[in-house]
Amino acid sequence: MDKKSLSMLEFPEVIRRLRCYASFSASEILADGLQPETDAALIRKRLSLTTEARALLSVNDTLRLGGCTDLRPYLEVARKSGMLEAKSFVEISYTLSIARDTWRMLTHHAEKYPGLAEIAEDMIPPAGLIERINSTINDRGDVLDSASEKLAKIRRETQVAYHRLIGRLERLLKEARYQPMLQEAIITQRNGRYVVPIKAEYKGQLKSIIHDQSSSGATLFVEPLATVEINNAYQELQLSERNEVIRILQDLTHFIGDYADQIEGAVNALAALDFALMCGKYADALRAAEPILSERHRKTGNPVIKLMEARHPLIPQDKVVPIDAVLNEDTFAVVITGPNTGGKTVTLKTIGLLVLMAQSGLHIPVRSGSELSIFRSVYADIGDEQSLEQSLSTFSGHMTNIIRILREANAKSLVLLDELGSGTDPQEGAALAKGILRYMIRKRVPCFVATHFPELKTFAHVTPGAINASMEFDLRSLQPTYRLSIGLPGRSNALLIAKRLGLADEILTYAGEEIDPADMKAEALLDEIHRQHDAARKARSHADRMRSLAEKDQRELREKLTSLELEKEKILAETYADTEAEIQELRQELSKLRKAYVGAHLSLQELKPLEDALKQSERSARTIETKARKEIHEKTGQLEDRPLKIGDKVIVRSLGSGSPAVVTALDNDRNEAEVQLGALRMRLPLRDLIRKGESVEIAPPETQPVTVTPAERQTQIFHESPGLELDLRGKSTEEMTDLLDRYLDDAMLSRMPYVRIIHGKGTGKLRQATRKFLLDSVYVKYIENGKDAEGGDGVTIAHLK
Repeated sequence: MDKKSLSMLEFPEVIRRLRCYASFSASEILADGLQPETDAALIRKRLSLTTEARALLSVNDTLRLGGCTDLRPYLEVARKSGMLEAKSFVEISYTLSIARDTWRMLTHHAEKYPGLAEIAEDMIPPAGLIERINSTINDRGDVLDSASEKLAKIRRETQVAYHRLIGRLERLLKEARYQPMLQEAIITQRNGRYVVPIKAEYKGQLKSIIHDQSSSGATLFVEPLATVEINNAYQELQLSERNEVIRILQDLTHFIGDYADQIEGAVNALAALDFALMCGKYADALRAAEPILSERHRKTGNPVIKLMEARHPLIPQDKVVPIDAVLNEDTFAVVITGPNTGGKTVTLKTIGLLVLMAQSGLHIPVRSGSELSIFRSVYADIGDEQSLEQSLSTFSGHMTNIIRILREANAKSLVLLDELGSGTDPQEGAALAKGILRYMIRKRVPCFVATHFPELKTFAHVTPGAINASMEFDLRSLQPTYRLSIGLPGRSNALLIAKRLGLADEILTYAGEEIDPADMKAEALLDEIHRQHDAARKARSHADRMRSLAEKDQRELREKLTSLELEKEKILAETYADTEAEIQELRQELSKLRKAYVGAHLSLQELKPLEDALKQSERSARTIETKARKEIHEKTGQLEDRPLKIGDKVIVRSLGSGSPAVVTALDNDRNEAEVQLGALRMRLPLRDLIRKGESVEIAPPETQPVTVTPAERQTQIFHESPGLELDLRGKSTEEMTDLLDRYLDDAMLSRMPYVRIIHGKGTGKLRQATRKFLLDSVYVKYIENGKDAEGGDGVTIAHLK
């Protein structure tokens, strides 16, 4: 692509805004290198990744890659057999943990996000690396005692030596003979040695080694000879500890170096995933749509340009005016006329910038269904090309750029020229503009040209392959509307505007006499065409509003039918329960009589009326059930009856709510579906789901009605409680995440006000991870420590929303 044209069309500013959505530096680098492509397969793949990323973000807004680090500089150190600092391994462990968790999630949903799952295939970290780092270095970047047996032994010995040394110095400070010598009864350090401060006048009276003195010279910091040997032993142990830590870090660095290529692949995959998420977030912010990449028209070879409700991505959404740029298959050259500040330049930039964004794999701010062909190159001549350094005028600057463009452009290019022929004598400028336009049409170069010259209107009208377009102008307010009308040239409006502004009628009469009557007649005819065009647009807008109202009425009708079905199901369940209660009472009574018959030899004739009553009740229950189900089917029978599919909106029977859920996955083997209801994700049997606005006929049961007790009805509405406590002690961070995620889902469905999470105290790592997970959860209002009787710091109380 032409770099100068990219700059004129403000493509670098799009990149800058895209970078704002990056989670870490590696994906920012990918954004900086983003360029429009010309390979259709690559463009479609990038567009598809952006679409998948938007779909993923819409159902999983907790997916975050923040905190990840570009590990490639660390890998270079490891490859060169250097040594990484302990804190570097903390960043390596965290980044690779994110990569592993993301790989698991995307692999689990590979059918829904195949492109993202393919990226995630390279996110698998080397086996055992994360565990080795975590068992060697803690979250603060300190090497753990468990890193090696030798280190643990050295640290134990160091502690013993430290306590011996401090104990000896403390006893010395308490001796009466040394009390007058001390400036202050404290133990401090100088040059890594433990010393005590004495008054300078007692120098030599305490056998010691002087390490430092105060700035005033009144205090000497001395190491008593009695502690020198102990101090030496302590220093030697500290050196041994440092050397062992260095050895451990070197070994760990070498391990990193051995797997540097695999780790780099994981980082690159994380960057690629984050870049796709960046594109998705930017598209959501622009309310953009995926463009359709179309082949050129077979008959003419002209490109497809069908941009509907296109908006400039850099203009605030509350100020930008959408335009329609839709060309038929016979048109590839568009001549745009209209008033100054009427939006011609913005129109050219919008078309060019959206083409560049689409070919970069970005969704563009247009209405869904917009189409574009792929262009080999995009050229633009827009803005002031005056150059003081080269002593070029505005006309010369523009002409130099246009000459270069005409030399390089062809039928696979897109050319955008603003104010073609301006900056010189109008007659010569118009002639030059016509010549350039005629040259591009002969070479079949797709182009949009903005101009003020009326001669080009006639030229575009009579030249095959070219078409007029105009930026509309409101004569009442004397303001541009910034709307593009393709097929109609712009009107002059100069005399009318002057009249509205108060120019004398005499002057307007003189001016009118200078205009060719044929031109005046043409302008009048053009005014009438524009009026008819405005009327047609208003009629279409009214039709669109009426269609929207009709669709709204249809949606409301479907919702009412769904509500009716839920009400019927409720009545049916209550009828089942009442009838079954009566049947149960009759059975109990019959059972009693049978027992009495056995003991008292009652006549079977005495039992027969009760048995008949029982059978009649059972038949009545089945009749009521069949009738109710038939009535439901008749009320909603006109709706489509088809199997559920991913994306359908459904109502969950057991929740007794009219709020719709969305089907996110189907398991036909188990007759189950996964649905998203607000922040909740549930796996439910298909029989528990009703398509929103649709009903599925339910065949009458072949056996007797199932007993639905009040307790069971309560269970249908409220999820079974998972218990007030969840014990995570002994679990890894990954196990904790899975268990706690499912537990919170069940707790929310059970409407529990709070839960107790037992994680223990230990090293604090599990507690920290658990509390971070709880604070990030959409279910949790706030957390607090358990009371002393509940386990204190080993327990976290999470209050649910």
